[in-house]
Amino acid sequence: MRCLESPGRSPVHSTHGMAATSHPLSSNVALDILKQGGNALDAAIAACAVQCVVEPHSTGIGGDCFCLYAPEGSADLVAYNGSGKTPAAATIGWYQQQGITSIERQSPHSVTVPGAVNAWHQLNQDHGRLSLAELLAPAIGYARNGYPVSSRVSVDFARQIELLRNDRNAASVFLVDGETPAVGSLHRQPALATTLEAIAQNGRDAFYSGEIASDMVDYLNELGGLHTLEDFSSVSGEYVTPLSTSFRDYQVHQVPPNGQGIIALQLLNIASGFAVEEGKALSADRIHLEIEAGRLAYQDRSLYVADQRHASVPVEWMLSAEHAEEMRSSINPSAALDELPQYRSPKQQSTVYISVVDKDRNTCSFINSIFHSFGSVQMAPRSGVMFHNRGESFVVEPGHPNCIDSSKRPMHTIIPGMVTRDDRAVMPYGVMGGDYQSYGHMQFLTRFLDFGMDIQEAQDMPRIFPAPGSRDVEVESTLPQSVVEALRAKGHRIVPAAIPLGGSQAIWIDWSNGVLSGGSDPRKDGCAIGY
Repeated sequence: MRCLESPGRSPVHSTHGMAATSHPLSSNVALDILKQGGNALDAAIAACAVQCVVEPHSTGIGGDCFCLYAPEGSADLVAYNGSGKTPAAATIGWYQQQGITSIERQSPHSVTVPGAVNAWHQLNQDHGRLSLAELLAPAIGYARNGYPVSSRVSVDFARQIELLRNDRNAASVFLVDGETPAVGSLHRQPALATTLEAIAQNGRDAFYSGEIASDMVDYLNELGGLHTLEDFSSVSGEYVTPLSTSFRDYQVHQVPPNGQGIIALQLLNIASGFAVEEGKALSADRIHLEIEAGRLAYQDRSLYVADQRHASVPVEWMLSAEHAEEMRSSINPSAALDELPQYRSPKQQSTVYISVVDKDRNTCSFINSIFHSFGSVQMAPRSGVMFHNRGESFVVEPGHPNCIDSSKRPMHTIIPGMVTRDDRAVMPYGVMGGDYQSYGHMQFLTRFLDFGMDIQEAQDMPRIFPAPGSRDVEVESTLPQSVVEALRAKGHRIVPAAIPLGGSQAIWIDWSNGVLSGGSDPRKDGCAIGY
């Protein structure tokens, strides 16, 4: 428990239902949906739709979605992959012929066909109680009538001002007299409101065919994209079998690749062999071990994580105890590795996160993203759809598992998490922040389960992240300077984090007492709310 004389926030406790999101308007809407008779999945979709309006730099209907859902709190989870694919014409040969060697953020080639709206429709149809029209109504209201720009949102808007100026459509919506909206100002997105209304009335087909789809395809083609109406009309997500690993008497679950959730499980496997010293979560010795584990696991991500329909991902080997041990034993406790070891694998070839639990203990872990802040920063002119840049994760390298190709999903960073024990869900949780997410899952869970912090404290603590493919270790300013210097002495190249590392939400279910306890990351504007 935190010192009550110090700044900060306490966990939120309730009995009937709870929602935790990165924006207060979104959390409030989720709670309203629960009180109206909706279940946890309904509330998550409604909250997400609101965030597509009030946190448009973080998420949108032009992005993708993943979900883990525990009906009535069962450990028999429903997992859904709502990530979109490249256009059918986007073959590696085409890119080679054009002399394109990398996928740039603000280009049409970074835009895979958005999967989020299809995911909302399918999940609502299969598992929801209220209609999609009821769930989208609050978001439509905020888009049409306006929402006040909150503190973190205003900062994130301002950081992207130059890219917003590069796209005339985005500039017309997000710049006022050439500047981004100030904190506390009222901002409207009328074109997006009209698009959401069409989806509310006619479901996913309103987005993937007809005028809205034509608007998106025409603009992407104008920019040089390969997208067709057929690419949009044929969008489909899929139910998948989640992956899991055991950690401290709990089972931790993730959606399988093309997402990077497998790396979060790898990191937990490595951390399971670390000694736990009470009160030492922020010691230089402990953080050093976590940094080195991150460098090793993210090397695996770079080599292997991809769309399993197009590449053979060695899942069993990656999650094996033997591979965790060889990575753990590679770590020098006294110094950073100059070069990462190469392991012999089997011969196989800016985001919002939402936790909701309802009165029946339906439990939802839900994440929706346009990747970087404002995604590709390319907006369809009439529909107000901001496109994500998820295709930037691809490489243009024939033979690589994550090489761009026809109708292929890119490696994804967004990963909803779920913890179960004794055949029951006990905690939906998630961490936002692009590449940081897998590492953030490990940091949150070890601080919560190993070091005894409460669900809010585990999210408040200073964060560290070894940047993939670099010797840089990003460190938040709240990490004690003595620890920073001790890490430097071990050979780590410490750099200040440019922005706060990620964001997170989680809800703990105490089945014996019937109490829910939630936390929400102070790095964002949001909160956990219960009733």
